[in-house]
Amino acid sequence: MSHQTGIQANSELKKYFSKCRDGKIRLLKVSIENEQLTLAKYQSVKGSFESDFDKYVPSLIEEDLPCYILYRFDTTNSLGYEWLLISWSPDSAPVRHKMLYASTKATLKQEFGSAHIKDEMHATSKDEVCLKGYKIHVSGVNAPAPLTDREEALKELKQNEHDPNYGTDSRQSTMGGILFPITESAKQGIIDLQHGSYNYLQFKIDVEDEKICLSKAAIISLTELPAQVPSDQARYHVYIFKHTHEGDHMESVVFIYSMPGYSCNVKERMMYSSCKGQFIEIIEKMGLAIEKRLEIDDGKELTEEYLYDEIHPKRHLHRPAFAKPKGPPNRGAKRITKAQSSQ
Repeated sequence: MSHQTGIQANSELKKYFSKCRDGKIRLLKVSIENEQLTLAKYQSVKGSFESDFDKYVPSLIEEDLPCYILYRFDTTNSLGYEWLLISWSPDSAPVRHKMLYASTKATLKQEFGSAHIKDEMHATSKDEVCLKGYKIHVSGVNAPAPLTDREEALKELKQNEHDPNYGTDSRQSTMGGILFPITESAKQGIIDLQHGSYNYLQFKIDVEDEKICLSKAAIISLTELPAQVPSDQARYHVYIFKHTHEGDHMESVVFIYSMPGYSCNVKERMMYSSCKGQFIEIIEKMGLAIEKRLEIDDGKELTEEYLYDEIHPKRHLHRPAFAKPKGPPNRGAKRITKAQSSQ
């Protein structure tokens, strides 16, 4: 695992990160001390997300010293509670300190588990580090932007959904090449997989928000892979298939598109089908080389033999011998030509 500054979490902080998963911790402050990420302060859950925010967060920051604050939401995802990462970097802090904290943030997210971080906020003044400041941050993030070509296509799709003359062919034309953005947790999940934190990722399309989200990140065995595939919903999966081929140990990245037949509605099938290619491009641009792309409709297909044969197709080594073609029929008898005697 690589670290941009070489700074890592000390053993105490790593243990506390694990403790945070039980849902009893509201926040913790992390500082860089002696070239290590260190637990500076923490606070248990007392009230709601909003009531605890102004009670605890503003008092944690110092005028000229950057820090990180991890603040727990009251909401959860498939991995557990979701968290807000606040990067406090006051303008009055020394440039060296600000650069150190900025370049170490990726390491902190990796150590904590970036898939657990729902939102991030960068603050440089005290009036930003309060509930009102966070709500302003959220409103800015959610502010509407000019429609892109993708959004224009989706707008047309929604307008025509109830048109009786709007069929499957026109829907494919409208949705061809649609690029859904992926969430920050999805991006971090891909990075974490490359760093060895996981060997399996599952993604779903949030149709309402028009985004691709991380729905699961885990370390699983090959025998557990089939059970990850939903029987009633489409999904994208990324799995590192570890195996041996011709005496060499290999780790092949496989992209799996699972679509359980007609148990999904037409819109869902079209969404997943149309976004698949663009999503794979995003993954590969992030540095994850996909060796094989598969499409299945049942998780039971994902056996070791199936994955191996897809990655290493069997070659036909015994080819039939070349047979000289027969001459045309009724050609007549062969002529015997006498060799001419030399003078």
